[in-house]
Amino acid sequence: MTMHAQAYAGQCTAEERRHTAAVSPIRNPRLTLFALALGTFAIGTGEFGSNGVIQLFAADLGVSIPVATYAITAYALGVVAGSPAITLLAARVNRRTLLLGLVVLFLVGNGLSALAPGIASLVVFRFVAGSVQGAFFGAGAVVAAYVYGPGQGGKAFATVMGGLTLATIAGSPLGTLIGQHAGWRVMYWAVVAVGLAAGIALVAWLPSTDDLRGGSIAAELGGLRRAGVWLMVVVAALGISSIFAVYTFIGPFVTDAALRDPALIPVALAVFGLGMAVGNHLGGRVADRFEHRGLIWGYGGVLALLVVIGVAGSGLPILLLCLFGVGATMMFAIPTIQVRLTAFAPEAPTLMGALNLAALNLANSLGAIGGAITIDAGWGVLSTVWAGFALTSAGLLLYVLTVARR
Repeated sequence: MTMHAQAYAGQCTAEERRHTAAVSPIRNPRLTLFALALGTFAIGTGEFGSNGVIQLFAADLGVSIPVATYAITAYALGVVAGSPAITLLAARVNRRTLLLGLVVLFLVGNGLSALAPGIASLVVFRFVAGSVQGAFFGAGAVVAAYVYGPGQGGKAFATVMGGLTLATIAGSPLGTLIGQHAGWRVMYWAVVAVGLAAGIALVAWLPSTDDLRGGSIAAELGGLRRAGVWLMVVVAALGISSIFAVYTFIGPFVTDAALRDPALIPVALAVFGLGMAVGNHLGGRVADRFEHRGLIWGYGGVLALLVVIGVAGSGLPILLLCLFGVGATMMFAIPTIQVRLTAFAPEAPTLMGALNLAALNLANSLGAIGGAITIDAGWGVLSTVWAGFALTSAGLLLYVLTVARR
């Protein structure tokens, strides 16, 4: 087992941790972590920013909104299918080299998106851009774990996820604003600029060391033969879906349920993003100390908040408080998911990171579809939370009866 895999599994003594810090070739760990977070910030801005300009590129390319959503779906498919494939193909590649290669692919995917002549080509280019996400998070978490030292895999993954949560607070609204004033193509060029800055930071501050070398494809594939891995993927896809049963419909929550001006929608989105950032920060630390509490407390907390939204979400103050809480409690659980995945397959930490992100994108689809079903049934806008409640309850029950009991 390589050092990065051991660190990610989180099984070693304090003495070993001090030894790792002593021999690490990292000159400035904070700058290394900043470079990783800047990369995930760029990725998150490209992902969430696309949702904000969907109406713009639909009109410019002469297609309906439903057809334009194919580009959003293609990105998610890139994460679900493309990221694990890239991770496996690049199993032997040093994690530093892999991250730099993924940045190049990210720049290509978003640059071509800005130049797309039609919806068909945009769909293809968004798939390419999406294929970077899971692999980058997986490899980035391995490097972050190496920086922090053994036994801090949850904190490492939370650091990498921090860039994504910041994208929901600042990157996505700013990207949408650029798209509205300068055009959707300029928004993608702005994403390319941030990605280029991240690439330069990674070149400057990522350590060159054999400790970050890859492993064999057989070892990575070995992780896929573990029943626990697939249990955690299902637990994540079901449980995290409620965050998207809420996030996807924040606009209608504000305008149709709370009967407030659409100008408050960005405020609600920012409140939700702040909750995600807080939950992610705390969840990373809990994941390293406790085996199951992060997920059980996170899922349990979000279930309680979904009930409050469903019953009293038409009041704006209550809605905003619950939006913050849903973002915080669900992100509180995600680092524990990553630590559990890696514990089941410690020889394949990068692939486990890619699978985690794939599960989150499956959750995105499940939450949005579940919410759409309840609205179409005529149960009202706030009914989307009950779809999320059912899905997260199933995920929590599955975890308690299988993984936690073992």
